[in-house]
Order: sequence, then C-alpha cells, then structure tokens
Amino acid sequence: MHRVRLEVGKAVVGQEGAVSGLLIALLARGHVLLEGVPGVAKTLLVRTFSRTLGLDTKRIQFTPDLMPGDVSGSLIYDAKAGEFEFREGPVFTNIVLADEINRTPPKTQAALLEAMEERQVSADGVTRPLPDPFLVCATQNPVEHEGTYTLPEAQLDRFLIKLVIDVPPREAEVAVLRRHADGFSPRELAGVAPVVTPDDIRAAQRSAAAVTVTDDVLAYVVDLARATRQSPSVQLGASPRASTALLAAAKAWAWLGGYPAITPDHVQAMLVPVWRHRIRLRPDAEIEGVSVDAVLNSVVQQTPVPL
Repeated sequence: MHRVRLEVGKAVVGQEGAVSGLLIALLARGHVLLEGVPGVAKTLLVRTFSRTLGLDTKRIQFTPDLMPGDVSGSLIYDAKAGEFEFREGPVFTNIVLADEINRTPPKTQAALLEAMEERQVSADGVTRPLPDPFLVCATQNPVEHEGTYTLPEAQLDRFLIKLVIDVPPREAEVAVLRRHADGFSPRELAGVAPVVTPDDIRAAQRSAAAVTVTDDVLAYVVDLARATRQSPSVQLGASPRASTALLAAAKAWAWLGGYPAITPDHVQAMLVPVWRHRIRLRPDAEIEGVSVDAVLNSVVQQTPVPL
C-alpha cells in the first residue's frame, strides 16, 4: 500500500489525504465519493490509483439521459438464437469511475445501489456476482446546480467515505505546472505502473479486517453516534450503519499505520470523512451557516474519550 501511494504521487501532486482515503476505502471494502470544483484532478486521481493497482477499470459519464441499463446491463434479443441474452454493463469491473454522478436522475443512480451494497446485479431473476475487488469511485461538482440531482440519503449511505478535494497549496500547484511544462500528459499516465496484484489487495483487506478492537473503543463509537443524534443542529444523526462504517475505516487506518488494534485517535481521524455525508442538519442551522464538519468536530470534542 505504501508503494501504491508513491506510484500515485508520480502523476498526482498535493492530494496525499485523498490517496489515503482511497486506500482506506479499498482496504475496508467500501466506496468513495469525491467532491470538488472542476480541475482539481478528481478523475485523474482515480485513474492513476486504479492503474497502480493493476485492476480493470471502467468509466461511466453520468448524464441526464443515462438509463439504468446503461450502468448495470440489459437484456438483448439474439435473433439467431431466438432468445434474450444479458449484456453486462460497465459496472462489471473492479473499479467503477462514476463521473459527475449527480448529473443523472435518481432512477439511474439507484442502478448502483445493489451493486455497491450486495456486490451483485440482478436481472431477469438471475443474480450475477461482480468481480472482486470491487470499488466505486464517484465524483460530483458542488458548485454547479443546473442539470444536477441531489443524491438521496440511501445512495449517500452506500459510500464509506466522502472526500472533499480542495485546490492544492501554492507549492504543489507550481509542481503541477512544472510537470506539464516538462511534457507530462494526464491522458497517457506515462511512468505509472501496477505495483500490487489482486491477491495482494485481498490479503491486505483480510489483514485490515483482523485488526482487534476493545470494548471501550466500541462503546466510544456508539457514544459518538448517539451524540450526533442529540445535537441541536442535527435533524438526522449517525445510524448504526454509520457506526459500522466508522469502525471499518478506523481498522483500515490503524492497519496502514502498523497498529495491531484501533485506538480512539484512529476513530477520531476517520469520523469526519466517514460521517460528513450521512448527517443532515436542521434547516435553521443551515441558514445560520453551520457546517456538518463543524458539528462533527464539536461532537468529538464533547464526547469523553476512553483511557
């Protein structure tokens, strides 16, 4: 996983936190929602990440006229055989890049629900498993509202982590321009090569899942979730599924750091990216300019930490 981080750095500059988020989602067998303004290398990051893993990758450009069958697949009539044949959609791959997922209607967004949660696609009464590993990386633009559709809570809940991709610091931006001036092409990704195998990834996933957790830390996660539900600014707090997602992400983060067990520090580090898209604020709090991240940071500060 450290080799993956170094290899991604050959093409993407100044997004180390986002690379860590992708690694955590991969280890925890979750999915990632990337949010950022245009031009901050969201798509390039996912393409580079998938190449370093050596996995099959397919990109879906979500548009208002995209149909569910264009994502999961559809039944096609074979005139020679005289019967219908299922043609697999682009979701049958290891890494799905769902570009601008909020530009398609909820009906098409829902085509990903079963794939993301059950890792399978059902069509015509037949269940077809998806490849393993399987990871959905979706991007969305927060500043464009014309022609976009807000992701419903059920869809957002399928994402393990929401990463906010900011504009890189000045030094990183200068480094980006230097690379382009020296002939770097984001389309070709020359010099980026696979550094792990699918067997390595599956072994890492098993190791991350085996990280131990004490009862005190489990109780701490529950206390944090209950604190979000009691916050005066929150309309919809963290659910039990959100707690299990936080636990899985904390395990992956601890394993990446070489820890045999997770600590409250690992839980705190993962809380905001794992829960920021699962919390709904009250309308009056939104009018006052309260942010979800600020509420979650306040919850962390006010919840007693087990010694």
